[in-house]
Amino acid sequence: MSDENVLDTRIDRACSRLHAYFTSGATQKVTARIDALDRLHSAIRKYEQQLFEALRVDLHKAPQEAYMTEISIVLQEITLHRCNLKKWNRPRRAKTPLFMFGSSSRIIPQPLGVVLIIAPWNYPVQLLLNPLIGAISAGNCAMLKPSPYAPSVNRVIEKIIAEVFAPGYVEMIEGGREVNTALLARRWDYIFFTGSPALGKVVMRAAAEHMTPLTLELGGKSPCIVDKEANLDIAARRIVWGKLLNAGQTCIAPDYLLADATIKEALIERLVYYIRQYYGDDPQKSDEYPRLVNRAAFERVASLIGQQGSVIYGGNVDPADQYIAPTLIDHVTPSDPIMQQEIFGPVLPIIGFDKLDQALHIIAAGEKPLALYYFGKQEKGRNVIAQTTSGGACINDTIMHIANHRLPFGGVGHSGMGKYHGQFSFETFSNLRAVVRTSTWIDFRIKYPPYPTLKLLKKLIR
Repeated sequence: MSDENVLDTRIDRACSRLHAYFTSGATQKVTARIDALDRLHSAIRKYEQQLFEALRVDLHKAPQEAYMTEISIVLQEITLHRCNLKKWNRPRRAKTPLFMFGSSSRIIPQPLGVVLIIAPWNYPVQLLLNPLIGAISAGNCAMLKPSPYAPSVNRVIEKIIAEVFAPGYVEMIEGGREVNTALLARRWDYIFFTGSPALGKVVMRAAAEHMTPLTLELGGKSPCIVDKEANLDIAARRIVWGKLLNAGQTCIAPDYLLADATIKEALIERLVYYIRQYYGDDPQKSDEYPRLVNRAAFERVASLIGQQGSVIYGGNVDPADQYIAPTLIDHVTPSDPIMQQEIFGPVLPIIGFDKLDQALHIIAAGEKPLALYYFGKQEKGRNVIAQTTSGGACINDTIMHIANHRLPFGGVGHSGMGKYHGQFSFETFSNLRAVVRTSTWIDFRIKYPPYPTLKLLKKLIR
């Protein structure tokens, strides 16, 4: 039997188990879902140290960063679902118009069925398990497809899945693009994909073949504006943290910096100061500075350095270690190659502006980003938010909108579609079914032929 046939057989058997388990009704009871979430929470705590070690191997993440950006986010998400699931799952009353007198309306959440979750490598715990929490909370069964570029993490998660979930409740299959292709050829009740816009188009085309609804969590060039009234010390501290978290391999990292020309040089001085504060004069020796995930990622990001602008800090690379130093590039223009793609690495291009409208014009000329950051006066920040579009935004901060599980997280336009986290995850993986119940003790004849006059209908139906 060929490798392709072996893969197809393996996927078909896993799909059969998933459909059988969902059809059995085992996921319908809210108590069963809560129990599954409790077991998942306990298992993550049990394997926490192994996850730390695996994240160190795959991405050189420090345990503190791994906990803050991976483990804690998943545990908080479970807790939120665990505490609110009964309320979220209750049928909700909806107002019924007067012309439907005798009827009542409800919104009843129901699970979609068997869902496919495809996750990336940059946050291999959070971005695989957070969608799974929503799928389980809503009563679905799930096929998990993690990235092959985080193999150590995958081995630990495989243990967790096997320990927590019965076969057919959650299945997990690893592999490269051939596995993605085989999975996307099947029909699913929902697809949740996190990755690049280029791969998002592939997923969307595959979903269209079966009319499968989906969420696309993509990325893009998230701008960061620093206005002349900004607190430069706070701005630099938060920009450096947000940009260099996971060595810039974060979909909502500040991708490029737009700085008012009057404060640009002072801001650059503070950026350099905080890079040294966080990681020392040689970040390669820091235990807390991550690495690029693989050689291909390293070469792509390294190739962006020196093509345009002036490297004013960093620029050092080590192919053997997949290390790229925190790098600042000044005198960049919007037409430069580095501004044509998401950087996804520890390189920050800087563009000066004389008037805020110039910065907003640069942002508007590009695709709609996943995040937008503004540092300056709160009132001006609110105006910037009103004049721009992005999946999420922060005023005087970076990244932190992802930390509030009561906020929807997701993109818009080129940066994605669909929202999740907290109740938004529950609703993403649910069919919010509209149900009207009508009594039989009264039956108005105006809706039946022969109809009354149009004038009368207009008076009654408003």
